[in-house]
Amino acid sequence: MSRFLILVLLLAAGASFDASAVRGQERTLETATFGGGCYWCVEAVFLRIKGVESVAPGFMGGFISNPTYEQVLTGRSGHVEVVQIQYDPSVISFEQLLEVFWKTHDPTTRNKQGPDEGPQYRSVVFYHSKEQKAQATKYKRELNRAKVFAAPVLTAIESASKFYLAQEDHRDYYNRNPEKQYCQLVIGPKLKKLKEVFSDRLKPTEE
Repeated sequence: MSRFLILVLLLAAGASFDASAVRGQERTLETATFGGGCYWCVEAVFLRIKGVESVAPGFMGGFISNPTYEQVLTGRSGHVEVVQIQYDPSVISFEQLLEVFWKTHDPTTRNKQGPDEGPQYRSVVFYHSKEQKAQATKYKRELNRAKVFAAPVLTAIESASKFYLAQEDHRDYYNRNPEKQYCQLVIGPKLKKLKEVFSDRLKPTEE
């Protein structure tokens, strides 16, 4: 039943209407898009963060429309494996998402994350606003200035382009395939680190 129909029924029954209460229930979600290696890994990480409402794996930044996974896998389509995140900025900020992003992959390697190699696995922040661009640029500069990593951060910061959703069997991959060797050997350690470093940001079911 829609919120409007419920409201009509309540008013018909003589219930009072508090407009501020309805406004308070409405939330404005924002979008963030990150590439940090295999999107199965990045998706598994952000699905566990408080304030993140949805995480969709897919492709961005390429030269052709509607690329298939097989085309992206060649490294010749120009696309990057990314996750597109819908998040509640009243719960978690874009800067906090950036912190999780940079601390759960190696941003100092070019076109490589663990066993995954190729330009489709490059580290990149696709910004959706001037504010996101400024925050990502500043954060990257501060990481390099403080020498947080042993080598310079190579993460690209680029304007978001069309997002192509990955096929269904690539979505929610870790949760559906925890017994797979890749999930246990590659994604599992990332989630262990996530719990150690960001225990205060995990959803209650992940603590």
